[in-house]
Amino acid sequence: MDEIDVPRFFLCPISLEIMKDPVTVLTGITYDRESIEKWLFSGKNNTCPVTKQALPVDCDLTQNHTLRRLIQSWCIMNASHGIERIPTPKPPIHKNQISKLINDAKSPQLKMKCLEKLRSIASESETNKRCMEAAGAVQFLASIVCNTNYSASEQVSDDGLDFTSASCEALSILHNLQVSEACLKSLTGKNDEFISSLIRVMQRGNYDSRAYAVLLLKSMFEVAEGMQMINLRTEFFIEIVQVLHDQISQQASKAVLKLLIQLCPWGRNRTKAVEAGAVSILIELLLDSSERRTCEMILMALEMLCGCAEGRAELLQHGAGLAIVSKKILRVSQVGSDRAVRILWSISKFSAAPAVLQQMLQLGVVTKLCIVLQVDCGNKAREKAREILKLHARAWKSSPCIPNNLLSWYPS
Repeated sequence: MDEIDVPRFFLCPISLEIMKDPVTVLTGITYDRESIEKWLFSGKNNTCPVTKQALPVDCDLTQNHTLRRLIQSWCIMNASHGIERIPTPKPPIHKNQISKLINDAKSPQLKMKCLEKLRSIASESETNKRCMEAAGAVQFLASIVCNTNYSASEQVSDDGLDFTSASCEALSILHNLQVSEACLKSLTGKNDEFISSLIRVMQRGNYDSRAYAVLLLKSMFEVAEGMQMINLRTEFFIEIVQVLHDQISQQASKAVLKLLIQLCPWGRNRTKAVEAGAVSILIELLLDSSERRTCEMILMALEMLCGCAEGRAELLQHGAGLAIVSKKILRVSQVGSDRAVRILWSISKFSAAPAVLQQMLQLGVVTKLCIVLQVDCGNKAREKAREILKLHARAWKSSPCIPNNLLSWYPS
């Protein structure tokens, strides 16, 4: 390839590789289908990469058959140099084909075959995924999840179809479709029916279906409105915390952490999460975790939960609560240190019983706060640490690490 002069217009402007399936956008620029689909759909961009002109959300990608044939002919002519002929790409699926496939899936057995076909279609291209969404595939898949009965005695139909397998397959396809924001909003706003169905999946589904349910919930609540976040039941938090406890997958655990961070500021959600056992689970995870981003998210969630009295009480009740939060200061990142100090600030500001202050001294928390004043770990963390030390300088005056200027805040 290094010795062959490849015509420049054969190369995709994005990947700079020979185009296998050249398509032209509305601006007249031609790209390889895989590259421009990733740019538009996975990357959620709405401009032409070359001209920077805006493109419509449902931008048509027109196959450039002439250019493809030229590239194929050039490949054949240069076969002696090891160039393989690019095969003719399979045309994208049409919306009407998807609609017919869904409408024909009347019986349970046909539904399962339909799901298998939809999975195959979605795996072929991003264009197919958008076409499936436009044809109503998202609503069809959601209806399968909603209509699945997870009671042990009714999981298999008379003709042997496992309903839970169909539900898991539907959830898997929904996850892989990377559903658009508008479609996610429609799922979230369907009278809580779909969210209730996902809670049932997390209660009684297998590991795969529970993971897909959590990942879908994360995407749904990223675009949800405030009132939809306020009215969540305690049952919802019990199930997502259980997914976190079971450590189904790293991706599912991170999705739960993001859900907690997003939902806790709304209504009584932080109290509901505490009642579901979130604080102790987060502390246990923090004890075992060394990955930077995971530790940051755990500390963010703990900071929010410590914003209520129940959360602070749970952290103090856990034997390793104060110790592990203090330990993570200066060991994760500046963000991690800031969040950890904020947790200690909440404890010392609102839950500073004499026994708690003594425990902070014995566990080395006070020493760590003094170190924060002396190193470069961000102004926010330093100010909060200074505030904590000033607040309880009298109780900690026996500690040799307390600076004299803080002790002088109190009369002798």
